Amino acid sequence: MEELLTRWQLTLGEEYPPGAAGRAWRATCGDGTPAVLKLGLPHRESEHEAAALARWDGDGAVRLLAHEGDWILMERAEPGTPLTSRTTEEAMDVLCGLLPRLWKPADGFTPLADEVEFWQECGDLDEETLAIARELAASQGELVLTSQDLHGGNVLAAEREPWLAIDPKPLAAEREFQAAPIVRAPEFGHSKAQALYRLDRLAELGLDRERARLWTIVQTVAWSESRTIRSHVDTIEWLT
Repeated sequence: MEELLTRWQLTLGEEYPPGAAGRAWRATCGDGTPAVLKLGLPHRESEHEAAALARWDGDGAVRLLAHEGDWILMERAEPGTPLTSRTTEEAMDVLCGLLPRLWKPADGFTPLADEVEFWQECGDLDEETLAIARELAASQGELVLTSQDLHGGNVLAAEREPWLAIDPKPLAAEREFQAAPIVRAPEFGHSKAQALYRLDRLAELGLDRERARLWTIVQTVAWSESRTIRSHVDTIEWLT
């Protein structure tokens, strides 16, 4: 790390609480710019994080400042208050404003159809859900850059813009797939009525509501750890 700090002319500050995606520190660039230095943990879902930040290029997301191996230097969102601090209605206003800007061209990113087959190989999908997933994957519309973990903790209050997305787990997928992490997000209200409200709000962006509903079921099953995460199971039941 010391060699990297010297080469990137960084002054390292306090470490953030460790997360599942890696370790991160406050940092200050040589010109005084506040930044975040992140050491990502090798993981299939986040291996193209830097490429996604580069593709977003600061449009609705934190800017990528530098990248080398597992190290990522990015813009620091200050004050950094998460979107979870807002009501469901306010949060959906923010997300509905951000999403069209984040849906950039998806060339070079893992296709959703490949991810479906990966879920199948890992045993994450039952036979019925796999059939739905394959049918959806084969009939997708335009593929765009999506972030399959875009929940309330991954959108932060900032100075350059009111809200910026962080921590992309990118896939090349149709827009309807983006509904999954938002519809099931318990931090925005964990009830059938609130989940359906979020689905309806996203449909107002021109999404096919039925495909968004089905993709939410598919990805929530895949990420439910064999249906052991209670909030995920609730979402699946509400949408089925």
